[in-house]
Amino acid sequence: MEYIADILLGAGALGAGIYCWVLARRLRAFNQLENGIGGAVAVLSAQVDDMTAALETARATATGSSDALAGMTRRAESAVGKLELLLATLHDLPEPEPRMRGQTRVVRRRAGSGSREGIE
Repeated sequence: MEYIADILLGAGALGAGIYCWVLARRLRAFNQLENGIGGAVAVLSAQVDDMTAALETARATATGSSDALAGMTRRAESAVGKLELLLATLHDLPEPEPRMRGQTRVVRRRAGSGSREGIE
C-alpha cells in the first residue's frame, strides 16, 4: 500500500512538473514582443494612444466650431431683431399714391449733386 501511495505521489509530482513546463513555454510565447500576444498588445496600446490624440484634436476642433456657431447665432438674432423693427416701421408708412399714366414728374436734385432738373 505504501508503494502504491509513493507511486501515485511521484506520478502527481511528474504531472505537476510537466504542467509547469507547458505553462512556462506558453508564458514565454505570450511575452514575446515580435510575434506573440505581447506584440499585439503593444500594437493595440500604440493605436489607443493615437486614437486618444485624434480624439483630443477632434474635441478641440468641435469646441472651436461650437463657439463660432454660437457667435454667428447671436449675430443672426440681432439682425433678425433689426429686420423686425424695420418691417414694423414700414407698416406705419402711408400707402403711396398710384401714378397715372401720361403724367410727368419733375425730379430735382440737391445742389451738391449737380443742380439739374429732369423729367421722368
